Amino acid sequence: MTRECALLLPGVCAALADPRQPGSDDTCLEKLLDWFRSMTEFDPSVSLVQDNPCLTEFITSILALPEPNPSILSFTLRLAGILASSENRFQHLQQEKLLVRLFGTDGPLSSTVWEDASVRSGWVEGVHSMMHHQPALHFLCNGGGIDVIFALQGDPSLFVASSASRLLVHMLIFSVESETTKPFSAKDFDWPVCAQMIIKHIEDSLQSSSASHVEQSLKLLTSLFSSCHSRWTEVLWLGIAKQIESFLTDETVQAQRMLANLLLNMAWSPVFCDSEGGLWALVTSALEHLTPVQVGPLAVGILRLYKCPQDVRIQALTVLLQPMDCILRAASQPLEYAGLLDESVSDPATVESLLSSKSSCASLLCQTLAHLEELLSLVYLRVDLPYTSLLRSLMTILQFCNGFLSPASPLGSTISRILINCFRVQRSALDVLAALSERKGCDALIGSLFDVLLAYLESPNTTPTVLKKTFQATSKWLVRLHELSCSTSQWQQTEKILADVFLVLQKRLCSPCWEVRDSSLEFLTVLIKCLRDQDEFRQSLLSSEVPSLTENLLEDPESYVRASAVTAVGHLAFITFFAPELPVIGNQYNKENTVAKLQEILSKDPEGFPRRAVISMFTKWLRQGCTGRMEDTEQFVSRVIQTVEHDLDWEVRLGGLELVEVFCSQTICQLGLPRCSSVPVLSAVASSIHQNRSLQIFCRAKLFSFLFRSLCDCDKPVGQRACDILFALRGNFYPTGTPRDSQETGELPAGHGIAWLQRTLRQGSLAQNFPTGGGNGVDFEDPESMMLALGTIDLEELHDELNRSSDHVEKSPQSLLQDILATVGTIEENEADCY
Repeated sequence: MTRECALLLPGVCAALADPRQPGSDDTCLEKLLDWFRSMTEFDPSVSLVQDNPCLTEFITSILALPEPNPSILSFTLRLAGILASSENRFQHLQQEKLLVRLFGTDGPLSSTVWEDASVRSGWVEGVHSMMHHQPALHFLCNGGGIDVIFALQGDPSLFVASSASRLLVHMLIFSVESETTKPFSAKDFDWPVCAQMIIKHIEDSLQSSSASHVEQSLKLLTSLFSSCHSRWTEVLWLGIAKQIESFLTDETVQAQRMLANLLLNMAWSPVFCDSEGGLWALVTSALEHLTPVQVGPLAVGILRLYKCPQDVRIQALTVLLQPMDCILRAASQPLEYAGLLDESVSDPATVESLLSSKSSCASLLCQTLAHLEELLSLVYLRVDLPYTSLLRSLMTILQFCNGFLSPASPLGSTISRILINCFRVQRSALDVLAALSERKGCDALIGSLFDVLLAYLESPNTTPTVLKKTFQATSKWLVRLHELSCSTSQWQQTEKILADVFLVLQKRLCSPCWEVRDSSLEFLTVLIKCLRDQDEFRQSLLSSEVPSLTENLLEDPESYVRASAVTAVGHLAFITFFAPELPVIGNQYNKENTVAKLQEILSKDPEGFPRRAVISMFTKWLRQGCTGRMEDTEQFVSRVIQTVEHDLDWEVRLGGLELVEVFCSQTICQLGLPRCSSVPVLSAVASSIHQNRSLQIFCRAKLFSFLFRSLCDCDKPVGQRACDILFALRGNFYPTGTPRDSQETGELPAGHGIAWLQRTLRQGSLAQNFPTGGGNGVDFEDPESMMLALGTIDLEELHDELNRSSDHVEKSPQSLLQDILATVGTIEENEADCY
């Protein structure tokens, strides 16, 4: 602790203890606790409390109040726990009788203030903080505190109950691992006293007739087995396994979901997955007895495991696929299609009952589909999924939802009525459908699949959200269709599907709903990115009205749509006029006209999204070499940066810097830099300027005025990016050192306005009216001046300043203490900054 903080701390303690004061901001109190944690974490000595007696005086003052502020009392409990986290300070506070008055039965526990959840939370956190040595453990167990924690497991505040459960787990682990003296033995393990108390509580709760007590113990065990992988956890498990197993068949115990979570956490633990403790038999039993809703998370978790018996994996997959199998069988004539499964793990009637109920059908399908999407995202799946049947079941669900399927069974009719226009299930099914496109084995159904997708794209009943999902799935399957047509020469099928897709896309681009127009443009952009090199795709696209409709949407009244139209038009350009070897139908595509439209949006659009899209597209064009000859590119970049440097949107300015960075990199790579040795004499710089075409190009394009101006930008990311670019340019133009490196005094050269520029840049965002037209002797278009600026401006200093946190001063402990004092009105400064 610094001397300044030590002088301020007594005043802070007195102010916080004064009941007449309104109390400090909770954020300040949290930061004050963080400061004490940082001081006590690596210093176990008693000096902190001895050198600052105001801390113990503060605790004593709070205890003496008849009705302390709950917030301040909670702070006091947590502070005492932090101070007592080392054995030395714990003993010191014990001698002062403070800990027993705070955490014992005669403290806040027995007062009316205990009814406030913040006080109970502070008590639990305080105990947790001190629980790092055996004296604290014995103090709590011997003083009755552990019974308080047992009771707080059922606290009405979920935050307090969760904290109490975590504390018991911590105490159990700490007790076993710090107090066990004999070597580990599975048959004859001697539990320490505190561990015995907690384990007995767990056993008693599991045998209790109270459902809440059973749930509390299951939560505690789940947390324990997920955080501790020591061998003694197996000994604990063996003592309660029979009781846990009985819950699977006991219908009076409503804790099946937590039971599934417990078994999954055990399966992930190396202690249990390799043990002989019967875990896998219990998992198998759970897969058989729990309902599909309860067992779904367990099944998908088992399928993600690296170590698991294969028969258990297959059983988990069977459980997961049962709802999909039921859908497939309900929709088809007897024996028309094979189902997903050869046999069921649990009673199929249970799944049929859930799918026949309006209250459970959609939720069960959404859960199942979410789990399937999770499995399909895995790089390596240790079981084989029946992809063809799974695809057919997904198509069936989607047809149920839009009413395009007439089921052949009573069950199918019931499910169809429930799912009609159910957008939750539609979205989930389309997500799985998109993920399935990356798996092999579904090619035989691809024609039927596009019939379903096109029906959704065409239907006026398809909601904008579902339509967006349909577009996403369609784009993925169109890529798959192209791969398939390349290998099987099914060009006619591909051409027909593409023609149908663009026909419906034309209609959607004219939709009165802006969300539909927006997602249609996004869909087009994705297709161009993925398929622009394919002849069939280009021909189908350019023979449709989609390009002209897309360009019309550059003037859409909705800014989001204009931004998406900019991106789509920018990608269309790769087909229409940036690839001269590609055949273009007619002469309706005019490069200059399109560029002019985008530049007009960049300079005049009132909303930021379209302008950001334009600068992003221009950068993409430049990066892919689509801006023509070097002279044309220079003029293009110059016009763009003169537009964006005054833009009010910092993301547009940042995008302009990205454009500059790409332009500089490409120019230097094309022209190269002259080899030069160290330049200790400034006159030697001038002689090399004329050989350096790239520097002249940068000056003509007005890059340096934009870069140096950006260093003073009020938005830090802009200044940081500009500084990085200038660093890179300096490294290219001065590969072996700068003139500044060779000047021992560090003085800036006279002339060229460099000294003024350095002073202005040091002001950062406070610099007013940054001149770029040659004022103050700085000519940003003069190669010699800019070479000197790069070599002499202290970019390192500017870089450090730009990367320094804006609140580096205010975050200091001294400032925090001053803020607290200012808040309670004990110092006459109006500088409180509760950051």
